[in-house]
Amino acid sequence: MSLDTEYRAERMGEADYTCQAGAAELKARIEAYWRARGHDVQVMLIEAPFTQAIRAARYDVRSELLNGLPRPRRDA
Repeated sequence: MSLDTEYRAERMGEADYTCQAGAAELKARIEAYWRARGHDVQVMLIEAPFTQAIRAARYDVRSELLNGLPRPRRDA
């Protein structure tokens, strides 16, 4: 799977991971990173409602990672 997606930052050095395309790219990058290291992690995109303070809707990226690391496997 390629890490390239339809999302491209318009300005050099800046990325908007709160828009749908940017959040989807971040999700794919996190999943690919851990998959390459032998872990399957669940990453979800959560659509947040319009916020007057930032005058936009946003997408949150949430995962099952614990302190940034995959949870230990439970072998039954």
